Amino acid sequence: MKALVVESFGAPFTLADVDLADPIGREVLVEVKASGLCHSDLAAAQYDLGLPVPSVLGHEVAGVVVGLGPEVTEFAIGDHVVGCLVQYCGRCDRCLSGRINQCRHPEATLRSADQPPRLSLNSKPLFQGMGLGGFAERSLIHESQLVRLPDGMPFPQAALMGCGVATGAGAVINTARVQAGDAVVVIGCGGVGLNAISGAITAGATTIIAVDIADEKLETARRVGATHVVNSKATDPVAAVQEITGDGADAVFDFVGLPEATKQGWEMANKGGGLYLIGSINPETSLAFTNIEAVVMQKRVQGVYMGSTVPKRDLPMYAELYLAGRFNLDDLVSKEISLDQVNEGYQALHDPSVTRVVITSF
Repeated sequence: MKALVVESFGAPFTLADVDLADPIGREVLVEVKASGLCHSDLAAAQYDLGLPVPSVLGHEVAGVVVGLGPEVTEFAIGDHVVGCLVQYCGRCDRCLSGRINQCRHPEATLRSADQPPRLSLNSKPLFQGMGLGGFAERSLIHESQLVRLPDGMPFPQAALMGCGVATGAGAVINTARVQAGDAVVVIGCGGVGLNAISGAITAGATTIIAVDIADEKLETARRVGATHVVNSKATDPVAAVQEITGDGADAVFDFVGLPEATKQGWEMANKGGGLYLIGSINPETSLAFTNIEAVVMQKRVQGVYMGSTVPKRDLPMYAELYLAGRFNLDDLVSKEISLDQVNEGYQALHDPSVTRVVITSF
């Protein structure tokens, strides 16, 4: 089958004929209909983040089930599915308490070392990014990483739910547990931040402030549902949030991860409010505050991984909300491309008017 291979760190995505094994155990063979371009895959292709090369990346995958391992019980041929990069065993104490994003044995979703690899090129194993490997015509995925979707759900929008939607909306709904009437700030209005805005609407927040340095992104944020927008390049965002809310926000979501933005996020939170850290553009970003400030203001800071998402619970909910016209995914799909255009697709993401790029032709 055709797949994009990263031969070495820093190398481009290269189209190649890759061998795909037959499904075994709880593996599901998916014919890929849409695969989103996420910055995380680009970073994994460019830098050694602990994901080996050569590899097939791509972790926002939606498609149709075309094959089943003998132990699969949840899916049938023809099912429409979306993948999610949260890998979990379903048996450890973390999984059994609902914290599958903290699973102790995520490797349970993969083949063992003594089994033949799922993917290979010229008889040499290929690493399958995050257990998904969606930059390909087909993907072999453990059933715990798949969620069945309504047939009416369009594949490009569905693909984005497995990462961007799960992370952005999940941070608001699951991690911060935003309540009706809350004031929320979203710093960084890319694809993930926009989903936080949709999540805030779903949770019932009445004040949703979008902060970014690009007017094009702020315009999209307003279309998605932000009640206020602040260009932090032209305006002091902390002062703007204070003016809009009166005393600060109940929850601030930092999707940028730069030192100045993180510090501003801390200052935007009101008494008893929280700062939630999702973005990581600068891995050396840190936040300093005094103990007395934390005690008196009763603020909290929390890191967020994948929006504390439980995929089989959350993704069907987002799909149903979308189909009911209550969750905006259409404004996320800015451009559709073919599999051999991925390198150009990542270049297109530098344009602030482009939110997400999705492969829809394989």
